[in-house]
Amino acid sequence: MGKRKRRRSKEQGKTQDMAYFTQQLINAITLGAIYGLIAIGYTMVYGIIGMINFAHGEVFMIGAFISLIGFMICSMLGIGSAPVAIVLVLLISMAFSSVYGWAIERTAYRPLRGSFRLAPLISAIGVSIALQNYVQLVQGARPKPGGQIVSGGFNLFSLDGFDVRISWLQIIIVLVTVVLMGGFTWLIAKTSLGRRQRACEQDMKMAALLGVDVDRTISLTFVLGAALAAVAGMLFLMYYGLIDFFIGFLAGIKAFTAAVLGGIGSLPGAMLGGLLIGLIEVFWAGYFSSEYKDVAAFSILVLVLIFRPTGLLGKPEIEKV
Repeated sequence: MGKRKRRRSKEQGKTQDMAYFTQQLINAITLGAIYGLIAIGYTMVYGIIGMINFAHGEVFMIGAFISLIGFMICSMLGIGSAPVAIVLVLLISMAFSSVYGWAIERTAYRPLRGSFRLAPLISAIGVSIALQNYVQLVQGARPKPGGQIVSGGFNLFSLDGFDVRISWLQIIIVLVTVVLMGGFTWLIAKTSLGRRQRACEQDMKMAALLGVDVDRTISLTFVLGAALAAVAGMLFLMYYGLIDFFIGFLAGIKAFTAAVLGGIGSLPGAMLGGLLIGLIEVFWAGYFSSEYKDVAAFSILVLVLIFRPTGLLGKPEIEKV
């Protein structure tokens, strides 16, 4: 009898461990999808002008605050339908964030494009700090609750009393990410804007000589990256229900890490890097300690870059002679 009980307890422990692992995997994919959306904005800008937009995280944060204000306005106007409110707020957030992205390119990058390489980098960091303080002054330093916009879900399965649950919001986040990833891949591969972007990436001067409006192409790239950051900001607000003026810095650094890990300049690499950062964070917090999840993520980044300096899906740069 004693041996049977021990066997049963071991089997129950294994099934509960499996259920716990599956639940953490669902949470990790959801978080990684948000990081991936932000990382695409980093990798698009780097792919064309070869520089990191360090103010991109603040655009994500502004998108989250605009979404919060939008949901409050929808509530005041009596718009009770969640799908209608989400679509309206998403369009408003993308529009306003795109204006911020365009303004960052015009003020922080375009005037310094012909300068030494560190000048636009320093300028972008200055814009990032300015936007942080601007939101802190306007919205206050206290965290802002967003409420629960989408609720409910269903149990995938239950094992020995442990329910593996997936929420409707998690499904929405993953579906939106997949659709946007596919849409941007098609845009870059099949449209005239994508061809102009690829031409600027290969040789900006030659593209200009062949009639490509380089300034307009770069501005549109910043606008598209900012719109993606706005989508990620709204999803972050809906998922966590709490935002503050500092979320842009933390999420921006992690998304930049995801872009580097996957291969800076590669859209699939950015999404893969985001998923990997989400997996590392969630599983480290779930099985070890949540206090050191960032240490684990950056440590794995260092190890990957030691053995693959271009990232997992990045291509080595070929110098033009």
